[in-house]
Amino acid sequence: MGNNFLLDKTLKQLANDDKNALEKIFNYYYPRLYCFSKTLLKLDEGVEDILQEVFLRIYQNRKNIKSTETFQSYIFTITRNLLLNELRSRLHEHKAKEKIYRESVAREYLLSEKIEFLELQEKLEQIIETLPDRRREIYLLSRKKGLSHKEIAVKLDLSEKTVEYHITQSLSEIKKKMREIGLLAMLYFYFFL
Repeated sequence: MGNNFLLDKTLKQLANDDKNALEKIFNYYYPRLYCFSKTLLKLDEGVEDILQEVFLRIYQNRKNIKSTETFQSYIFTITRNLLLNELRSRLHEHKAKEKIYRESVAREYLLSEKIEFLELQEKLEQIIETLPDRRREIYLLSRKKGLSHKEIAVKLDLSEKTVEYHITQSLSEIKKKMREIGLLAMLYFYFFL
Protein backbone atom coordinates (compact mmCIF):
# COMPACT_ATOMS: atom_id res chain seq x y z
CA MET A 1 0.00 0.00 0.00
CA GLY A 2 3.05 2.17 -0.46
CA ASN A 3 1.70 4.27 -3.31
CA ASN A 4 -1.17 6.74 -3.29
CA PHE A 5 -3.16 4.87 -5.92
CA LEU A 6 -3.60 1.77 -3.74
CA LEU A 7 -4.37 3.87 -0.68
CA ASP A 8 -6.88 5.94 -2.61
CA LYS A 9 -8.56 2.77 -3.88
CA THR A 10 -8.59 1.26 -0.38
CA LEU A 11 -10.06 4.45 1.14
CA LYS A 12 -12.85 4.42 -1.48
CA GLN A 13 -13.56 0.78 -0.67
CA LEU A 14 -13.64 1.66 3.04
CA ALA A 15 -16.09 4.50 2.38
CA ASN A 16 -18.31 1.89 0.67
CA ASP A 17 -18.26 -0.27 3.84
CA ASP A 18 -15.77 -2.84 2.57
CA LYS A 19 -14.43 -4.54 5.72
CA ASN A 20 -11.43 -5.91 3.79
CA ALA A 21 -10.36 -2.33 3.15
CA LEU A 22 -10.23 -1.64 6.90
CA GLU A 23 -8.21 -4.82 7.35
CA LYS A 24 -5.72 -3.68 4.68
CA ILE A 25 -5.35 -0.29 6.36
CA PHE A 26 -5.01 -2.01 9.72
CA ASN A 27 -2.31 -4.41 8.47
CA TYR A 28 -0.35 -1.59 6.89
CA TYR A 29 -0.59 1.05 9.63
CA TYR A 30 -0.83 -0.99 12.82
CA PRO A 31 2.93 -1.80 13.11
CA ARG A 32 3.86 1.83 12.39
CA LEU A 33 1.32 3.20 14.86
CA TYR A 34 2.37 0.63 17.45
CA CYS A 35 6.02 1.77 17.31
CA PHE A 36 4.95 5.42 17.35
CA SER A 37 2.72 4.76 20.38
CA LYS A 38 5.35 2.88 22.34
CA THR A 39 7.77 5.74 21.75
CA LEU A 40 5.37 8.17 23.40
CA LEU A 41 3.90 5.95 26.13
CA LYS A 42 7.12 4.10 27.00
CA LEU A 43 4.96 1.10 27.99
CA ASP A 44 3.09 -1.64 26.15
CA GLU A 45 0.18 -1.24 28.56
CA GLY A 46 -2.67 0.62 26.93
CA VAL A 47 -1.18 0.79 23.42
CA GLU A 48 -3.44 -1.88 21.96
CA ASP A 49 -6.55 -0.24 23.43
CA ILE A 50 -5.54 3.09 21.97
CA LEU A 51 -4.88 1.58 18.56
CA GLN A 52 -8.25 -0.17 18.62
CA GLU A 53 -9.81 3.22 19.27
CA VAL A 54 -7.83 4.72 16.35
CA PHE A 55 -9.15 2.14 13.89
CA LEU A 56 -12.64 2.42 15.31
CA ARG A 57 -12.56 6.17 14.65
CA ILE A 58 -11.22 5.57 11.14
CA TYR A 59 -14.14 3.24 10.50
CA GLN A 60 -16.68 5.62 12.05
CA ASN A 61 -15.39 8.51 9.89
CA ARG A 62 -14.83 6.39 6.76
CA LYS A 63 -17.38 8.38 4.71
CA ASN A 64 -15.59 11.68 5.45
CA ILE A 65 -12.06 10.59 4.51
CA LYS A 66 -11.43 12.08 1.07
CA SER A 67 -7.77 12.79 0.51
CA THR A 68 -5.07 10.18 0.20
CA GLU A 69 -2.42 12.83 0.85
CA THR A 70 -3.79 13.74 4.29
CA PHE A 71 -4.75 10.26 5.46
CA GLN A 72 -1.39 9.42 7.01
CA SER A 73 -1.36 12.74 8.91
CA TYR A 74 -4.95 12.08 9.93
CA ILE A 75 -4.31 8.61 11.35
CA PHE A 76 -1.15 9.71 13.17
CA THR A 77 -2.92 12.79 14.58
CA ILE A 78 -5.73 10.64 15.96
CA THR A 79 -3.15 8.33 17.49
CA ARG A 80 -1.13 11.19 18.97
CA ASN A 81 -4.23 12.82 20.50
CA LEU A 82 -5.40 9.57 22.05
CA LEU A 83 -1.91 8.95 23.41
CA LEU A 84 -1.79 12.43 24.95
CA ASN A 85 -5.18 11.83 26.55
CA GLU A 86 -3.87 8.57 27.96
CA LEU A 87 -0.75 10.26 29.33
CA ARG A 88 -2.87 12.99 30.97
CA SER A 89 -5.11 10.34 32.45
CA ARG A 90 -2.15 8.39 33.81
CA LEU A 91 -0.63 11.55 35.27
CA HIS A 92 -3.91 12.45 36.94
CA GLU A 93 -4.28 8.89 38.26
CA HIS A 94 -0.70 8.93 39.56
CA LYS A 95 -1.25 12.25 41.34
CA ALA A 96 -4.49 10.97 42.85
CA LYS A 97 -2.79 7.79 44.11
CA GLU A 98 0.10 9.82 45.49
CA LYS A 99 -2.33 12.14 47.31
CA ILE A 100 -4.22 9.19 48.78
CA TYR A 101 -0.94 7.64 49.92
CA ARG A 102 0.25 10.88 51.55
CA GLU A 103 -3.10 11.33 53.30
CA SER A 104 -3.03 7.72 54.45
CA VAL A 105 0.48 8.08 55.87
CA ALA A 106 -0.51 11.33 57.59
CA ARG A 107 -3.64 9.73 59.10
CA GLU A 108 -1.62 6.75 60.26
CA TYR A 109 0.99 9.04 61.82
CA LEU A 110 -1.67 11.15 63.54
CA LEU A 111 -3.44 8.05 64.78
CA SER A 112 -0.17 6.67 66.11
CA GLU A 113 0.57 9.99 67.81
CA LYS A 114 -2.92 10.10 69.30
CA ILE A 115 -2.58 6.55 70.64
CA GLU A 116 0.79 7.40 72.18
CA PHE A 117 -0.67 10.56 73.68
CA LEU A 118 -3.63 8.67 75.14
CA GLU A 119 -1.32 6.03 76.58
CA LEU A 120 0.86 8.75 78.07
CA GLN A 121 -2.16 10.51 79.46
CA GLU A 122 -3.39 7.25 81.00
CA LYS A 123 -0.02 6.61 82.66
CA LEU A 124 0.05 10.19 83.91
CA GLU A 125 -3.42 9.75 85.41
CA GLN A 126 -2.25 6.55 87.12
CA ILE A 127 0.74 8.37 88.59
CA ILE A 128 -1.47 11.25 89.76
CA GLU A 129 -3.74 8.72 91.48
CA THR A 130 -0.77 7.52 93.56
CA LEU A 131 -0.23 11.00 95.04
CA PRO A 132 -1.39 11.51 98.63
CA ASP A 133 -5.00 12.74 98.77
CA ARG A 134 -4.36 16.38 99.73
CA ARG A 135 -1.46 16.72 97.26
CA ARG A 136 -3.53 15.15 94.46
CA GLU A 137 -6.45 17.48 95.22
CA ILE A 138 -4.23 20.58 95.09
CA TYR A 139 -2.47 19.40 91.92
CA LEU A 140 -5.79 18.73 90.14
CA LEU A 141 -7.23 22.10 91.18
CA SER A 142 -4.12 23.76 89.76
CA ARG A 143 -3.60 21.75 86.55
CA LYS A 144 -7.09 20.51 85.65
CA LYS A 145 -9.27 23.36 86.94
CA GLY A 146 -6.70 26.08 86.24
CA LEU A 147 -7.00 27.73 89.64
CA SER A 148 -4.22 29.99 90.89
CA HIS A 149 -2.29 29.26 94.07
CA LYS A 150 -4.21 32.00 95.84
CA GLU A 151 -7.60 30.61 94.71
CA ILE A 152 -6.66 27.12 95.86
CA ALA A 153 -5.45 28.49 99.21
CA VAL A 154 -8.77 30.29 99.76
CA LYS A 155 -10.85 27.31 98.64
CA LEU A 156 -9.02 24.80 100.87
CA ASP A 157 -8.30 27.23 103.72
CA LEU A 158 -4.53 26.82 103.38
CA SER A 159 -1.65 29.25 103.05
CA GLU A 160 -0.30 29.99 99.56
CA LYS A 161 3.09 28.61 100.63
CA THR A 162 1.45 25.29 101.52
CA VAL A 163 -0.23 25.16 98.12
CA GLU A 164 3.08 25.95 96.38
CA TYR A 165 4.81 23.25 98.42
CA HIS A 166 2.23 20.60 97.48
CA ILE A 167 2.35 21.51 93.76
CA THR A 168 6.17 21.45 93.77
CA GLN A 169 6.13 18.06 95.53
CA SER A 170 3.49 16.73 93.11
CA LEU A 171 5.52 17.77 90.06
CA SER A 172 8.66 16.30 91.57
CA GLU A 173 6.95 12.94 92.22
CA ILE A 174 5.37 12.87 88.77
CA LYS A 175 8.72 13.56 87.07
CA LYS A 176 10.45 10.92 89.17
CA LYS A 177 7.86 8.24 88.36
CA MET A 178 7.78 9.18 84.68
CA ARG A 179 11.57 8.93 84.55
CA GLU A 180 11.37 5.51 86.20
CA ILE A 181 9.11 4.21 83.47
CA GLY A 182 10.99 6.05 80.70
CA LEU A 183 8.25 8.50 79.82
CA LEU A 184 9.72 11.80 80.94
CA ALA A 185 10.96 12.67 77.46
CA MET A 186 7.56 11.84 75.97
CA LEU A 187 5.84 13.94 78.62
CA TYR A 188 8.11 16.85 77.82
CA PHE A 189 7.48 16.39 74.09
CA TYR A 190 3.70 16.39 74.39
CA PHE A 191 3.22 19.08 76.97
CA PHE A 192 6.06 21.51 76.51
CA LEU A 193 6.92 21.51 72.77
